[in-house]
Amino acid sequence: MKVLVLLSGGMDSVSALHFAAKEHEVVAAACFHYGAKHNDRELLFARRQADLLGVRSYLIRLPFVGEEFASDLLENGGAIPDGHYEESTMKQTVVPFRNGILLSVAAGLAESKGASGVVIAAHSGDHAIYPDCREDFMRPMAEAIRSGTYAQIAVLRPFISMTKAEIARVGHGLGVDFSQTWSCYKGGETHCGTCGTCVERREAFLLAGIPDPTAYLQTSPLPQKPREC
Repeated sequence: MKVLVLLSGGMDSVSALHFAAKEHEVVAAACFHYGAKHNDRELLFARRQADLLGVRSYLIRLPFVGEEFASDLLENGGAIPDGHYEESTMKQTVVPFRNGILLSVAAGLAESKGASGVVIAAHSGDHAIYPDCREDFMRPMAEAIRSGTYAQIAVLRPFISMTKAEIARVGHGLGVDFSQTWSCYKGGETHCGTCGTCVERREAFLLAGIPDPTAYLQTSPLPQKPREC
């Protein structure tokens, strides 16, 4: 199948790119700049990974998100919270309906480029705080995209039931150089090591039993995962 991959430059989407390149023909990668604090940093890695596999990457700018949406992930938002990825404070970094918007644009681009599928790296660890990463959203969204395109574009979500540690193992098995990926929401020159996404990254390597190649500003003890109610 010819596919387009949503590529942010993070561990998950880069692993999805390499997974898709093994299982399908990747005709394009869609990279989005929507005004997030870390967009400039992560998109450097997205471009490198696409170039590495000889995949054409498309940089799609969505300035209205950064200008009008409310989220601490965005340049116009508040400070990025530290702590565990699944803590309630991380909901401050949710960009409303982000995946709905990105998937809609990706579906149109995919059909325009002759693809019949789009690949998104949403995974089970996202479910705690991101409603548009859950299968309850992905299933009807996928049906809408299939029904709304002549090519009947499929939304492929190979990691939807995996943990981030499991994705790390998949990427490692595919030869992904995780030092050439970006997670930190704060968007500095070096991963901070304390924000929710850095904590999730550190925890994933630890649980996967894979050496973490990332340089962090701080490597204080990892916070405990919040208890489920």
